[in-house]
Parts: sequence; structure tokens; C-alpha cells
Amino acid sequence: EHLKMAQQFFQLVGASASECDTIPGRQCMASCFFLLRQFEDVNIYLNSVKAYMYNDDDFNWNHGLSLSCTGNYKGAEDALLLIQNEKYKQEYVYISWLARCYIMNGNPRNAWELYLKMDTSSESFNLLQLIANDCYRMGHFLYAAKAFDVLERLDPDPEYWEGKRGACVGVFQMVIAGKQNKDDLRDVLTMLRNTSNPQVEYITRIIRKWCKDNGVKT
Repeated sequence: EHLKMAQQFFQLVGASASECDTIPGRQCMASCFFLLRQFEDVNIYLNSVKAYMYNDDDFNWNHGLSLSCTGNYKGAEDALLLIQNEKYKQEYVYISWLARCYIMNGNPRNAWELYLKMDTSSESFNLLQLIANDCYRMGHFLYAAKAFDVLERLDPDPEYWEGKRGACVGVFQMVIAGKQNKDDLRDVLTMLRNTSNPQVEYITRIIRKWCKDNGVKT
């Protein structure tokens, strides 16, 4: 009810004749559409005042999230990285959206480094799940495997082993196709050995044989 009231007040100010063409008026309309989750409209209004709000952390926060929600991950990453306020940068919402942007923009290592800087908590566990699933979906199999490996050690859910197994096989396939560094197979073998599952021996035997045949030290 409070959100609906806020949305109506933002619309009242933003659509008024005296404010509709002002920076505060356009920000009000952006806030109205943000609460309605109409992010394409949010971006139209925020883009129209972007030149005047370059150093405004609140603006860049809202713009970054809105761009992310419409799939513009490059623009979202740029906006989020403009934020200077350390308190904002410590919030899980900021960290998780920035991690997703990194992954979608082809920089999974940056997302992994965000995780490594976090203290162990429910939020770091949630970030691991995001990294594991988003990296897998985007074909960044090495970092998907790393995330699933940690998840599996924290929680012996069979789904984490299945995710790790698929990601490790994905790395192997990319190495064979010449799209991944052969040395990454050493990391894959180490991660596989962390799991006590009868399938591990079969998978590691195939990878080790390929490594031996192709001059890769394991």
C-alpha cells in the first residue's frame, strides 16, 4: 500500500505541468515506473537526465539496476562502477548485480573476485549460487565449476555435484575445441577429486588420458 502511494505521488509530481520537463520531474517519473517495474520506461527518463547526474551515486544505483533489468549489462556495469559510496558498494544488492553484469559481459573472473572478498555468510553463499548458475548458463564453465565446488563442500546437495560435473566436462570440451587453456584441466582434476562419487574416477581417467596424449602435465 505504501509503495502504491509512493508511486502515485511520484507520478503526480512528475506529470505536473510545472515539473514534467525538469530534472526532478523526470526523476519522479523514473521512480514511478521503477516501482511499477516498467524498466524500459525508467531508462528513457533516466537517460534524458544522465548528463546532469554523472557523479550522483543514487542516480547511478537506480540506473544500473534498471539497465540490468532490461538486459543492458554493459551500460549497467558502467553505471554501477561509477558509484563511489563505500557503504553502497558493500551492500549485497550492489555486489550481486555487479557480479551478474561481469558474467554477462564475459568477465567471470571479476565476479569470482567479488566473492573472494566477501566474508563467509548467507550472502556469500547466495552469491556463489548466482555465479555458479549464471556462469554455467553463459558457458564460463571454469568459474561455474569453481563456484559449484565450493557450494558442494558447504552443502552436500546432489545438485551441486551435478552442476560441477557438467561444468568440469564443459571445460574439458572447450579445451579439446581449443577455446580454453589446457592448464585449466589441472584445476578441473583437483576439483573433481574433492568429490567422493563413483563417477569421479571415470571422468578423471578420461581427462588424464587426454592430457597424457596431448602433453599436458597433471
